[in-house]
Amino acid sequence: MKTTALIMAGGRGERFWPRSRKERPKQFLSLTNDGKTMIQLTVERILPLVDMEDIYIATNKAYMPLVMEQLPGIPKENILCEPVGRNTAPCIGLGAMHISGKMEDAVMFVLPSDHLIKDGEGFRNVLRKACSVAEQGDNLVTIGITPNYPETGYGYIKFIKDEKTGDSCKVDRFVEKPSPEVAKEYLSTGEYLWNSGMFIWKVSTVLDKFKDYLPDTYKGLLRIRDSIGSADQDAVLNEVFPGLESISVDYGIMEKAESIYTIPGDFGWDDVGSWLAVERIGERDENGNILAGNAVNIGSRDCIIQAEDKLIAAVGLKDIVIVDTEDATLVCDKGSTADIKKVLEELRQEGKEKYL
Repeated sequence: MKTTALIMAGGRGERFWPRSRKERPKQFLSLTNDGKTMIQLTVERILPLVDMEDIYIATNKAYMPLVMEQLPGIPKENILCEPVGRNTAPCIGLGAMHISGKMEDAVMFVLPSDHLIKDGEGFRNVLRKACSVAEQGDNLVTIGITPNYPETGYGYIKFIKDEKTGDSCKVDRFVEKPSPEVAKEYLSTGEYLWNSGMFIWKVSTVLDKFKDYLPDTYKGLLRIRDSIGSADQDAVLNEVFPGLESISVDYGIMEKAESIYTIPGDFGWDDVGSWLAVERIGERDENGNILAGNAVNIGSRDCIIQAEDKLIAAVGLKDIVIVDTEDATLVCDKGSTADIKKVLEELRQEGKEKYL
């Protein structure tokens, strides 16, 4: 069965401000030493399994030029521009409808564009196993990440190991982001995985689930599919898509459906959710600092300093994040990185849109 992929690339990446901006959000930035952007790395790591012509990018219309610039091999008709953000279920449904309009059926990878993975071949091996499970019946498969610390910022998957299912595990339930105490309990049991937000299924299977669990969304998506390739395609999309229910695929389908499986993965995954992720993916100096760009450090420890052309001199700091850009500089205690979004809210209230 043919393998296709939908890469979701419409997010704003606000917790990576001031590098991530509304005109160039996180997925279009390079956070690794190879100079490749996150979306380029996402496409690169699946190319051994998926032909370029079978990769679809779901994004905001404003980001279409960035997608075409950074991924010149993607067919223009495979760049799906959402008129507005409607969470992951409508996004995935839109991609499934476009794929189903081109081929009778296919396996579909659904992947975020802003994750980093160190072991590409290990990741592809998990995808191969997931394909095998997805091709059987009406199975829905998600990739779970083997946890190595009690993370409170991720949802978790409770799984049931069954020797009959081989590498895949039956999903018992999805659970919300836990408290620190509960996260420690999850880790100790060995029965929970981090929810990566990566999915594998047949296109026909997921569309059947839309029909069963999100019937109104399904009807709207059918209208969009019927217009693909016609002169009215954009008009129908702009009319129908904003009216679709804004709901995640987790809530809308995965928590309701049966035959849900997970493949545990341990391939150096990081969702790069905030500036603290730089510590997990970068190299620290002898004092625990992560330094980049034109930076000088005297006696500072465990800091993240991301400079550009302008010199940043840090003296005697501890647990501080400093990120400099041409028109804005962030100085933040590492324990307060979750509050960066509040800065953006303040900027909006003050009418300082040019800094967003």
